[in-house]
Amino acid sequence: MYTSKFFHSRLATFIVAIALLLLIQPTPAVAGENDGAVYVLGNQDSGNTVIVFRRAENGALTRVQEASTGGLGSGGTPDPLASQGALTLNESGHLLFAVNAGSNDLSALLVTEDGLRLADRKPSGGERPVSVTVHGNVVYVLNASGTPNISGFFVNPHGKLTPIPDSTRLLAGGASAAPAEVRFSPDGGLLLVTEKGTSLIDLFAVDDDGHIFRQSSQSSNGSTPFGFSFVRGRSLIVSEAGGSTLSSYKLVEEDADSDDLKIISGSVPNNQVAACWVVVKSSRRVAFSSNTGSGTISSFRIAPRGELSLIAGVAADLGAGSGAIDMALSHGSRFLYVLSSDLGTVTGFRVSGGQLVKISQQDGLPLSMQGLAAD
Repeated sequence: MYTSKFFHSRLATFIVAIALLLLIQPTPAVAGENDGAVYVLGNQDSGNTVIVFRRAENGALTRVQEASTGGLGSGGTPDPLASQGALTLNESGHLLFAVNAGSNDLSALLVTEDGLRLADRKPSGGERPVSVTVHGNVVYVLNASGTPNISGFFVNPHGKLTPIPDSTRLLAGGASAAPAEVRFSPDGGLLLVTEKGTSLIDLFAVDDDGHIFRQSSQSSNGSTPFGFSFVRGRSLIVSEAGGSTLSSYKLVEEDADSDDLKIISGSVPNNQVAACWVVVKSSRRVAFSSNTGSGTISSFRIAPRGELSLIAGVAADLGAGSGAIDMALSHGSRFLYVLSSDLGTVTGFRVSGGQLVKISQQDGLPLSMQGLAAD
């Protein structure tokens, strides 16, 4: 009896000790928070691929994989898709979505410990898909050619795509739209699309089951709206390639029938050429624009109410003729990565406020590349 009591007492003590140990051990996500990956869409017309780089704690990259999307890219150089968001991670980081502009379809890839694995590929619902966005289990893709449109899909946790019935919506600008990006608002209630060709911004209201029930459009504050990123809630920043400027807006729902974009700061210049891509730090206090015409990166300060002011017209210089295009911030915004389509490089910078310090460069990427994502 004594032995039995002693055994059970020791067993209980052991179980409690193990439980306490598990509680104080970091979870895998926390333990690896300084490591991650960077993904580049090759966009090759011979067979589209995603090139995977492992990101070290210091931000340096190591090329580890080139995974097929199962489709075809558009090929061509430079900036062949003229879009932001050709490659997009979901919120959990376990699904990656890639457009196949040459075969008119969309690929979903699983992010696993062993690398990327193609999960599904479906027709994009139009011609020449150039941008894709995801919120929860709903995915929308932007098709730029033919009759430009957006089209929706449900996605399950295993990456299987199912077209959403009656989800395709035409853009306001029609064949002249030349759209650049589609993106969900943070709450998933709206989809926005920028039209370079018409300088319109399209808004689509989305219900809880992923269907669009209202759409409208309005003129951009500056010419050639291109990329955009949300700041907080329904505030966002839009790059304007025509004047190399950035504008900030607030989405204000005035009634049940329309959502309007209200200007906060209108067309703030960076004194560079062709501000096209824009990303916002996780602190929501700094935005970066890549200026394709001048091969530079600019930084902007974001005030609490969304007002913009220039920090540095040249926060980083990749060189004239570098073709600076897509950008992506790592999780936590410690590092910024930039594609140079004319050079076939991805360059990494350490972020310090609105300043950038170069830390790495990977060469030998396809000149047809378009699309960048990081975790």
